[in-house]
Amino acid sequence: MLIIYRRPPVPTYRDTLGFLVIDVSRLLRRAFARRLEGTGLTPAQARALFYLAHGGEGVRQVDLAERLEVQPITLARLVDQLEAAGLVERRPDPADRRAYLLHLRPAAAPHLAVIERVTARIRSDALRTLDERESQALVAALKTLRENLSAP
Repeated sequence: MLIIYRRPPVPTYRDTLGFLVIDVSRLLRRAFARRLEGTGLTPAQARALFYLAHGGEGVRQVDLAERLEVQPITLARLVDQLEAAGLVERRPDPADRRAYLLHLRPAAAPHLAVIERVTARIRSDALRTLDERESQALVAALKTLRENLSAP
C-alpha cells in the first residue's frame, strides 16, 4: 500500500499575516477617502476630528500628533485648516503657556455624523460575508494582536 503525503499549500507572501493586515488597512483607507469625497473633509481632517470627538477633546496638539502618528508641524497645518473652517478651536493650556489644547466647535457635529455614517458603511461592507460570531472573533483577535504588539 502506497501512502502519499501531501504537504498543505504554502501561503504566498500576500497571504501572510503582515501582508494581509497591510492590504486590509490600505483598502480601508482607500474606501474611507473615496466615501469622504464631496464632504469637504480630507481623510486626515476626518481622523483628527474623530480622535478629538472620541476621548481626545482638550488634548494638547503634540499629543494628538503622536496619536495620529504624524509630525507636530503636519498636525499644526491640519489644525489651522480645521480652525479656519470653524470646526476646532485652540485654547491656551493653563499648565503650559507655550501649548494649546484642542476643542471641537459646535460646527463639527454634522461632520462627525458624516464620518460615523461613512465608517459604518465601510464596516458593513468589510464584514458583509461574516456572521456575528465571526465578526466578533475577528475584532477580538485584532485587539489581541494590538495588545501583544503594544506591550514593552
